[in-house]
Amino acid sequence: MANQASEYHHGEMDIHEQAATYAFVMSLTKWGSLAVSAAVLVLVLWFCTSAGFLGALITGVVAVVIGVLILRGGGSGH
Repeated sequence: MANQASEYHHGEMDIHEQAATYAFVMSLTKWGSLAVSAAVLVLVLWFCTSAGFLGALITGVVAVVIGVLILRGGGSGH
């Protein structure tokens, strides 16, 4: 059984589609995490503090802007 011929050759498979899917999932995770964290921040500030809706909304917008700047500038390949 160990001597069966195989069509598979290590390192010769085209993986562009898998790499694109991985990049898409990582991007979706990154931006989705920012959206969820901003939503949680706004809701906590709105309902659990005396900041009110406007204070919570302003803080959430600032957090999103800072998050976008950080996430877009992270071109280090990690």
